[in-house]
Amino acid sequence: MSKQDPPSYGFVPPPQAPPSYFQAVNGVNAAAPLTPQQPILTAQHIVTTIVPLGPHSTHTVCPSCGSEINTKTTTQPGLMAYISGFIIALCGCWLGCCLIPCCIDECMDVHHKCPACGTYLGRHRR
Repeated sequence: MSKQDPPSYGFVPPPQAPPSYFQAVNGVNAAAPLTPQQPILTAQHIVTTIVPLGPHSTHTVCPSCGSEINTKTTTQPGLMAYISGFIIALCGCWLGCCLIPCCIDECMDVHHKCPACGTYLGRHRR
């Protein structure tokens, strides 16, 4: 028996290695805050991601100033608070108990604003 070299399968190495993760994200460190870049004057598609606003502060990018932020939240009585108070008043409780739903967080709407520029971002209805 004679030893033979294994057959070649036509493997051709790639011309260069794929870019590293750091190079693939344009040199932005994963922990670095998002900073808006200068607009390019060529035709391009703008992709907008809508972040759902919930009952708590949300991490997002402000569409007005472009800052990466945690939204500032405030609460105000919503439709649920007013309807609950009206139903309590219809039950015969007139001594101010109908105002109790306006003090309960679960009956309040949550309004989200940008802490950097003050832009109103939306509300979470209950």
